[in-house]
Amino acid sequence: MKDLIDFTKMDPKEVIARRVAMEIRPKTLVNLGIGIPTLVSDHLDESMGVFFQAENGAVGMGHRPPEGMTDRHLTDAGGSFVSAVPGASTIDSAFSFGLIRGGHLDLTVLGGLQVDAQGHLANWMIPGKFVPGMGGAMDLVTGAKKVIVAMIHTAKGQSKIVQTCDLPVTSQRRVSLIVTELAVLEPRDDGLHLLETGPASASRRWSPPPRQSW
Repeated sequence: MKDLIDFTKMDPKEVIARRVAMEIRPKTLVNLGIGIPTLVSDHLDESMGVFFQAENGAVGMGHRPPEGMTDRHLTDAGGSFVSAVPGASTIDSAFSFGLIRGGHLDLTVLGGLQVDAQGHLANWMIPGKFVPGMGGAMDLVTGAKKVIVAMIHTAKGQSKIVQTCDLPVTSQRRVSLIVTELAVLEPRDDGLHLLETGPASASRRWSPPPRQSW
C-alpha cells in the first residue's frame, strides 16, 4: 500500500483538480469549464495527447502561460490566458458548438452550484442575481459523452449536494461523476453512490483505496 498522503496544506481546489485529472484518458477531446475545471490541465502531462477545447473556439489549449508570456489572442471561454500545444487550432463559435452539440466531446468538466440525488446539475443561475445567460453549460451537459462536476462540497456551510435542486437545473441529463474535496460520487438510478472519500474528509489524511490514489 502506498504511504498516506497529507493534503492539509494543499488548496482544496487543487485537490479536486488533481482527482479529476485521473479520469482523463490519453488522446481525448476535453472541455474545461470556468473555475476549478481550468486547474485540471495543470495536473496532466502534455505527452498524453489530450486536446482541450473551449466554447470560444480554442482547440488544443496547453498549460497556463508564465508571467510575461501571454498572448491576448489566446484565452479560454472565461477570458483567462492559455497557451497552445503543437497542432492546436482556433475555430469560430458556430464550429465550436457544432463539436459540442454533435457529440464529439469525450468529456466536459464543469463547476456546480448544486447537484441532486438524481444527478441533475444546477450551475448557471441563482434567482435574484443577474446573469448574462446560460452560456454553453446546457450544450455541454447534453452533448458531451461524459460529464464530471468539480466543485467545493459546501457553500456558506450548506452542502451543495442536495436531495432535489432548488436552483434552476442546467439539463435533465444525469451527470457522470461528482468530485469534491470530500468525496467522489456517482449518480445512478437508485441515487448517489460513494466511490471514494477524499483527503479533506474528517481525518484530513487519507489512505488511497486499491483503485487509485489521489
